[in-house]
Amino acid sequence: MSREFEITPTGKKDIQDKLSRLPSGCGVYLMCDRDGRIIYVGKAKNLAGRVRSYFRGRPANPKIAAMVSRIVDFEYIVTDNEVEALLLESNLIKEHHPRYNVNLKDDKRYPYLKVTIREPFPRAFVTRRYINDGSRYFGPFTNAGALRITLESLRKVFPIRVCKHRLPEKKGPRECLNFHLGKCSGPCHGHISRADYRAMIDEVLMFLEGRTAGIVKRLRQQMDQASASLEFEQAARFRNQLEAVRKVSQRQKIHSVGGEDYDVLAVSVDGRSVCGVILKVRDGKLLGQEHHYLQNALAEPPAAVLSAFLRQNYLGQREYPPRVLLSHEVEDKQLVESILSERSGSRVRISVPSRGPKAGLVSLAEKNSRLLLEELVLRSRKARQRVPEALMGLQKTLGLPALPRLMVCFDVSSLQGEHAVAAMSAFRNGRPAKSAYRRFRIHRSGEQDDFAMLGEAVGRYFSKISAGELEPPQLVVVDGGKGQLNAACEAIRAAGVELPPIVSLAKREEEIFLPGNPEACVLSRRSEALKLLQRLRDESHRFALAYHRTVRKRSTLSGSLEKIPGIGPARSRAILRAFRSRAAVAAATADKLRDEAGIPLELARRVIEQLSKTKI
Repeated sequence: MSREFEITPTGKKDIQDKLSRLPSGCGVYLMCDRDGRIIYVGKAKNLAGRVRSYFRGRPANPKIAAMVSRIVDFEYIVTDNEVEALLLESNLIKEHHPRYNVNLKDDKRYPYLKVTIREPFPRAFVTRRYINDGSRYFGPFTNAGALRITLESLRKVFPIRVCKHRLPEKKGPRECLNFHLGKCSGPCHGHISRADYRAMIDEVLMFLEGRTAGIVKRLRQQMDQASASLEFEQAARFRNQLEAVRKVSQRQKIHSVGGEDYDVLAVSVDGRSVCGVILKVRDGKLLGQEHHYLQNALAEPPAAVLSAFLRQNYLGQREYPPRVLLSHEVEDKQLVESILSERSGSRVRISVPSRGPKAGLVSLAEKNSRLLLEELVLRSRKARQRVPEALMGLQKTLGLPALPRLMVCFDVSSLQGEHAVAAMSAFRNGRPAKSAYRRFRIHRSGEQDDFAMLGEAVGRYFSKISAGELEPPQLVVVDGGKGQLNAACEAIRAAGVELPPIVSLAKREEEIFLPGNPEACVLSRRSEALKLLQRLRDESHRFALAYHRTVRKRSTLSGSLEKIPGIGPARSRAILRAFRSRAAVAAATADKLRDEAGIPLELARRVIEQLSKTKI
């Protein structure tokens, strides 16, 4: 199988830049040489710390020093836990045979838990061989000791047989010792019916499938009772069984026992930038990852982008997996399915899993695509703009799911309810993006209701986002306290948009409020994250005040114009459209006023004469 990783040789300076953007979670890293060959595969609980350690000084180990001297690039795949990282590392080493890895010649396999459900009285035992014999296999598991302890605890809770007799045809001469110890239900001598034994096996399967709540609850109660009775050794045994249950029940998605071949496709969209990821699963093992950066010129939603990515990736190649898993539903799924099935000569299914291990793999693909896209955006030199540290600090401080590259802030301005307006400032990559600023003329009038005014502006803005006309922000800021925050949240929900990360910033104490949290978050006045929020808030306040002054002046000018005989509301609006201020009207000639506003010459002279006498 050809290598599925896209490696572009880079310089040492580029490696240092890439090291600074490594995520801190679990995962696997692949070191590559000048020719793009994978020379080492490793796992890490903390990718950032582990990979950076190779490039700090000169390694004391000569082998590691020789390997580091050949590294010109590296790639990584994030996982959800250490078990997944360990299994993925094993798969990749067996697939690519890196020069500096220890390649095990005996091909040791991780253990499975096998339940022989096709037998009249099934057994459960540990095996390292997967045979397609109709049995149920669970695993593989990385902690064989915990697996065996848990199997023993299962046998205490569920007295299933351990003998190898072919029941009911062949059985032992008498009941075994396990039966007398209460560890076996004795099906060999008719002490339990086949239906009751099957019901017990169904409970065992439910437990092994992850539905362990009942068993855990029972073990915890037994532990508490033993502790209350001062039977501490017995309580310790129950505690160890609980811990073993947790370990063996830990879900992982890197290796499944079904032996299936399929691809997993996911995309992440950030405006006009797109990253598509393909996870390659062969014989039930995750063997590699491809990623592609695409241009989304029309800023289409993820489903449309994924549809294009699916067609571009598969309609031109000759080998197709029997199944393709997607992160979003696509409109032309059936058409692509029929084309791929016709070309491959066998059925190719395309689906969007909603639960189970396959849904977990889709989630993993989305996670990798999101991280890769953020890395692309951060290293982009097109705009020659570096994302400030304050932006990354803000993401960490507020616990935001994504870097808030586009932030918007809303503020309202009015004079006792009159001439009410709202304004929205926008920062992109920590800098003002004035082309994205918005102004709103509030339709409400006659009362000072800041909450309703703010809700109207936020609702109108997010209705355009709901219609796909505007790019959704990664952070929404509201000038005010909890009342303004609640009004904004209600308006966003009413617009039919999923609530984005949103906070309010109160002026007096610079307190930050988050939805559902009654307590305010107070940052240090020296915090760069707080200073960034303050600049964003101050911009919206300045913009709102400027718009309010303009509206007030134009309203005053409109009233003055309508006092002039021959000028009604229609002509007043025509003059204001042509000349946006009193000074511009007063400075204009009668001929220009006539031509621009479309009013008679005599009336134009009268307007200029009246305005020169009246001080507005």
